[in-house]
Amino acid sequence: MMMPADPRTHSAAAVIAYVSRLPLICFIVASALFAADPPAGLLRKVLEVESQSEAERAHFAYRQRVRIEDMEPGGRKLGEYRETRDVVFSADGKRHEEPVGRPFHALMRLVLTPEDFRDIREVQPFLFTRDQLSLYQTQSRGEETIDGIPCWVLQVVPRQILDGQRLFEGLIWVHQTENAVIRLQGRAVPQIVNSKRENLFPRFTTTRAQVEGKYWFPQSTLADDVLEFRTGAIRMRMNIQYENYKRFTADSRITYDVK
Repeated sequence: MMMPADPRTHSAAAVIAYVSRLPLICFIVASALFAADPPAGLLRKVLEVESQSEAERAHFAYRQRVRIEDMEPGGRKLGEYRETRDVVFSADGKRHEEPVGRPFHALMRLVLTPEDFRDIREVQPFLFTRDQLSLYQTQSRGEETIDGIPCWVLQVVPRQILDGQRLFEGLIWVHQTENAVIRLQGRAVPQIVNSKRENLFPRFTTTRAQVEGKYWFPQSTLADDVLEFRTGAIRMRMNIQYENYKRFTADSRITYDVK
């Protein structure tokens, strides 16, 4: 996300940005101190389950609703962007999108960039599949119970970031029984900052839910972060909902109620 020319600045933004990062910082420190050893072969099992989920997702369509808001640090909303798309995957795994209605563009202080829309497609619903392994290194961060589910926590960090890549950096929570990722928290990287351009991206949390009682697919992505531009800080909120997963075949026709 980029800032248009001549933005206003907010003196409290730096404090809000620091406070917003405290829960993740404290969690990582505490986990490092009290980390339990995960079972042998956990990463291999996670990659296998994630790869199976990716293959199975190719047989589903779903509706994706996106809302992005720019705000004052105190919480007053200034503007927003909204869009709805129907998403389907072809037999070779390629993603296809069909807009539902027209997007609503009314952001006041943020400019959405191609990287933002790419992150919505690829990073916020991140799947840690076998073909992603060469891109990342992982480290155990102990265990935690999420919504009553005991989980292993893994920190996932890119090994390197090549020009043009958009990758995930953060934590994933792995179901201890099913070896499925049920939650991830982090941000899309890299931040793009140079003498000509400043394109910043928020920290987010994506939660998953079971589909057909078996597959853990993205359910929602939420972000509430302060983007520290050189010319002033902007608070932004993002809400992405992944709804109405429907299995289809080559002869299926997927329809949704228009709302």
